[in-house]
Amino acid sequence: MGNVTSSVAARFAFFPPEPATYEVFREGGGGGGGGEGRLRLSGLSPEKNVEVHVVETKAGNRVVATFWRHPAARFTLLYSHGNAADLGQMLDLFHELRAHLRVNIMSYDYSGYGASTGKPSEFNTYYDIEAVLDCLKEEYGIKQEELILYGQSVGSGPTLHLAAQLQKLRGVVLHSAILSGIRVLYPVKVTFWFDIFKNIDKIRLVNCPTFVIHGTADDIVDWTHGKRLWELSKEKYDPLWIKGGGHCNLETYPEYIKHLKKFISAMEKLSAKQAKQNSQPPSAIREVKHNKCLRFGK
Repeated sequence: MGNVTSSVAARFAFFPPEPATYEVFREGGGGGGGGEGRLRLSGLSPEKNVEVHVVETKAGNRVVATFWRHPAARFTLLYSHGNAADLGQMLDLFHELRAHLRVNIMSYDYSGYGASTGKPSEFNTYYDIEAVLDCLKEEYGIKQEELILYGQSVGSGPTLHLAAQLQKLRGVVLHSAILSGIRVLYPVKVTFWFDIFKNIDKIRLVNCPTFVIHGTADDIVDWTHGKRLWELSKEKYDPLWIKGGGHCNLETYPEYIKHLKKFISAMEKLSAKQAKQNSQPPSAIREVKHNKCLRFGK
């Protein structure tokens, strides 16, 4: 029963577009060898200011990642997409998000998606996002305090896997997120060992502001998943319940980008406040602790 249920959940979770909607090539026709020329993504012109990487995971898979640079960015969004998309289908959205939110965006394809090698699996998505995080740190010097993790649908799995480990993250966005794989299919009350993407447990370990977005008419992942994740989060940010919104169309509602901008603005203010606190001396009392007026003699 356990193996059957687990395989059903896994089949729900992974629907990579076939064939991939893009190709990775080396500028100047250098192919894959020799290291000459920059990597490019088909459908993306050089002036889009997007850098393409292929990173190797712990499992030995080679994962495609794209870094969308904004010249005035305060934060970087690490975006984990949904179950039936690859990077080629997300280009327009990333272009809009970068422009409206004024953030860098690091996006990637899971193992077995797009031009990434390997096969999709729960643990491969964890290795994928960890390898992409390493790339962000090594190539761009991005710190946790400058990072916002964004997980859409199945992407909430690797997002919360990483968020539960990083204690200084700036924020997390959960978009049409799942409580767990089995819970999408059956309204179970307990977490089984064979379940996948146990977000219901991991959300309790996240120590940064968490913004939940869910459509009230989602017929794939019921909005009660988002509601429960918000209830269980430690640092709740006002959620966005999009009335009539489905599973794959929330970006088309005006309140989507409006509330995301508001969240980014709130994170900027929080960041500035924390920086100010960290730059202040410990306290006036501590500074003058040797002042005789502050001593209590007999």
